[in-house]
Amino acid sequence: MGEHLIKMPDVGEGIAEAELVEWHVKVGDLVREDTVLAAVMTDKATVEIPSPVDGEVVWLGAEIGDVVAIGSPLIRLKVGGEDGAGSSDEIPKGEAKRAPQRAEAIEAQADGAVKTSEAIVERQAESAPSRPVETPKAPPARMHRPPVPRSEGERPIASPAVRLRAREAGIDLRQVPGTGPAGRITHEDLDAFLTHGRQAVQAPGLAPNTAVEHVKVIGLRRKIAEKMAVAKSRIPHITYVEEVDVTALEELRSSLNATKRADRPKLTLLPFLMRAMVKAIAEQPQLNAIYDDEAGVVHQHGGVHIGIATQTAAGLMVPVVKHAEARDLWSCAAELNRLADAAKAGLATREDLTGSTITITSLGAMGGIVTTPVINHPEVAIVGVNKIMVRPVWDGSTFIPRKMMNLSSSFDHRIIDGWDAAVFVQRIKTLLETPAMIFVES
Repeated sequence: MGEHLIKMPDVGEGIAEAELVEWHVKVGDLVREDTVLAAVMTDKATVEIPSPVDGEVVWLGAEIGDVVAIGSPLIRLKVGGEDGAGSSDEIPKGEAKRAPQRAEAIEAQADGAVKTSEAIVERQAESAPSRPVETPKAPPARMHRPPVPRSEGERPIASPAVRLRAREAGIDLRQVPGTGPAGRITHEDLDAFLTHGRQAVQAPGLAPNTAVEHVKVIGLRRKIAEKMAVAKSRIPHITYVEEVDVTALEELRSSLNATKRADRPKLTLLPFLMRAMVKAIAEQPQLNAIYDDEAGVVHQHGGVHIGIATQTAAGLMVPVVKHAEARDLWSCAAELNRLADAAKAGLATREDLTGSTITITSLGAMGGIVTTPVINHPEVAIVGVNKIMVRPVWDGSTFIPRKMMNLSSSFDHRIIDGWDAAVFVQRIKTLLETPAMIFVES
């Protein structure tokens, strides 16, 4: 028998580290070759790490949310045969024995146990291999010790084995009184709660909820948080809001969808907006740019690569429609559909998610009346689409119902002046209100 050490693999793209976002196994699990052990994230791509051998998980080298350097120890497996025993990844015998003790000591310290050494011994006994032993009777003083009051928000103290039982039984340990040292929750406390406690917890009536859930920010959510913090701290935003009459545009869109070929996608408002932005950018190329503020250089791009902010189950992603200037209405719609489906299914590639030069953000029917979009750093502009609403509009003699929509757009005020921002939005407004102009070549 031996132990096989699995290190953080080189997942490509020239990266030096990756964030651990998910464990698929736990200590004690038996795994087969090619079993997925963990998932790590680099930028916005998630990579699964399979097992190269059969074995038993004996050690996990990181916690969810940790950033692990390439080549660092990640997981150890107990393997059979001479290959495993003679492997260069075999760990020293002393380290194999000390690792669980260190982990248990850290757990005890985090739980706030008063008697750390006693807690460690208790946990070691619970995790040791089973063998026929005589079960000692619990001391009467321990059995009759009254529960120790727990202050509001205090984390309950319990061994890993008790926590595992509670988790499998669906029990919130904050609701279980502890009779052990320093209010520690024992197996007997858990048994008593399972027998008598549920009825009291589930009794009808109003009661204060003092629960506090600690959610670690990891994976895509952490990437989003970091990017938003950079955008808001480094970019002085100016937001310009204008209303647009899209009545004619909606009539055209409905007509095109009713008469389209079977092989063409259904048109939404976004392809029309993309084509309008392409025409407006041709007149104001400084809007289609990346600002390297550290070098003090603005990179104006000829190609219009439009990022489309897309909400997925994992969080906000921004797939990119490349070279919108070379696409017609139907091509824009088809690429939009492909990218949205890939993002929502978790299949978007790095190429799909990088390279944007300007971004559109839209919440569809949830778009509200006005928003203040955050620029997709290091771009200099973002166009926000609000929901379409039927509003009464004065035509000079009477009020008539019109389909109205606001555009809420933000600009990097270091590069784009307010006048230029207004000219850009007004040009898009004109094109959307007279949609035939979108198809007229300059």
